[in-house]
Amino acid sequence: MGLRVNGLQRPGLKPATFELASGKTLCIHGASGSGKTLLLRAIADLDPNRGQVSLDGQARAGMAAHAWRRQVMYLPPEPHWWADRVAPHANHWPDSLLQALGFDTTVLDWEISQLSSGERQRLALIRVLARSPRALLLDEPTANLDPDNSLAAEGLIADHQRQHHSAIIWVSHDPVQRARVADRTLEMVDGTLR
Repeated sequence: MGLRVNGLQRPGLKPATFELASGKTLCIHGASGSGKTLLLRAIADLDPNRGQVSLDGQARAGMAAHAWRRQVMYLPPEPHWWADRVAPHANHWPDSLLQALGFDTTVLDWEISQLSSGERQRLALIRVLARSPRALLLDEPTANLDPDNSLAAEGLIADHQRQHHSAIIWVSHDPVQRARVADRTLEMVDGTLR
């Protein structure tokens, strides 16, 4: 099974149709402003859109929005934080996830305002993976990371995929990264996925 998208469209995104099997990674690339983020947000049902999306045979239209978003999680390029410290965001974060990305449990006491952009990005990835989604929509998840932390994040995502057999859509501008992580690659050009 996996993720199935049929005729998904919204302003700035022409109808997109594709299938992604569970346990596989689709990388999408294209110029800035070409519609990559619009596509991910439409799949996650964060913006008004038309078309059909299903996960493992379950139609998005037949689920409450919050139930869909627990299974199909979107990680934006600039993650949002609603509290002053990390701890309120850390609902049952396993120590193993923290350690994999270079943190220990003291990070839970850190102030969000003191985090670097790379620390925020790594912690946001942990926040998503800790919820064990069945599909991941990753929008430049390593853009603010140095090479070592990028590789650590890629490894953690790969581990998650092996354990949960998740379908992953990964937006990346880095052709070397795409070659490492993708089972398949598509390009977005002026709102058209090809």
